Amino acid sequence: MKELSIYIHIPFCIRKCLYCDFLSFPAEIGNYVNLLCREISSSAPEYQQYQVVSVFLGGGTPSVLPAMDISLIMETIRDNYRISQDIEVTMEMNPGTVDEDKLRQYITAGMNRISIGLQSADDEELLRIGRIHDYQTFLRTYELARRVGFHNINIDIMSALPGQSVVSYERTLRAVTSLEPEHISAYSLILEEGTPLYERQYEYSFPTEEEDREMYSLTKDFLSSCGYHRYEISNYAREGYECCHNKVYWQRGDYVGFGLGASSMVRNVRWKNPEDLTLYEAYVYRQEDMCVPDRQILTEKEQMEEYMFLGLRMMCGVNRQGFARTFGRQIEEAYGEIPDRLCRQGLLAQDKNNMMLTELGIDVSNYVFAQFLFD
Repeated sequence: MKELSIYIHIPFCIRKCLYCDFLSFPAEIGNYVNLLCREISSSAPEYQQYQVVSVFLGGGTPSVLPAMDISLIMETIRDNYRISQDIEVTMEMNPGTVDEDKLRQYITAGMNRISIGLQSADDEELLRIGRIHDYQTFLRTYELARRVGFHNINIDIMSALPGQSVVSYERTLRAVTSLEPEHISAYSLILEEGTPLYERQYEYSFPTEEEDREMYSLTKDFLSSCGYHRYEISNYAREGYECCHNKVYWQRGDYVGFGLGASSMVRNVRWKNPEDLTLYEAYVYRQEDMCVPDRQILTEKEQMEEYMFLGLRMMCGVNRQGFARTFGRQIEEAYGEIPDRLCRQGLLAQDKNNMMLTELGIDVSNYVFAQFLFD
């Protein structure tokens, strides 16, 4: 049976962070959950030949919803889809948005993995980027999650924050690893145009490029020394705890997104739900043709491009046999001398089975990915 992953978008936040350019806004939940459940159930007949292997509730901050709404969403999925016995169900949450009762209800609803957005263990750094919590609030949330029985926890952290130093970032790494989470996602801050932090960037002192590189090197070396295997450019896990859902994206598996602005890719067709709530409601109720998302049927060249630049994000790289099975030709037949040239430049390494980024290649990964675009 084919495998399917489901993404659920919860676009509500208590307050939007200063660096965030995601589709989110202060909580006005209203009828949204009912619309979401209607979309989930009405779409189910299209996916009866699939088995759901992962569900990811992201946002926004899904944990701002009442626990009963989370339970209703999960019940709707279970009632309408074939569910894998070992399904991975992840929910993102911010510190301070849950209590013990809420967390217990999440487990009852079927959650078996949570992702907590810490970002920094330094309260002043958290304040500068507009987070709603301090480090002690994060600790209480983490300890509560452990107490109620979550055995698969991811912690998000960020480097290159305003006012951050290599020393303060190392303190964050030490604080996080001392808690022994199963998974750590470590991202470097990107100033996105249109965000408050982008507009006010000249008010802050950011780490230099050299300090940014030092933080990057510190991340991979320190986490490796603590037993975390780097399996993707920004993701580290203990043995057996790689994120199943995110690997579906990088390996071009089928996934369907439900909710405002959610993206999907099934059988090499991509589409995105409306980002306006009124249009989304019309789409769910099929009221207006204009609300039907444009569907992009990926050409073979576009599929190859994605296969390469998504697959190369993973440390195991792109599998040669997998490429040949998918496209009926070897990588060199599709890309000519490009792989060999990148190997000579020290940006790719390859053997008879796989092609992967080198450490130098990771440093300039966007350049490497661009070499696999046909136009």
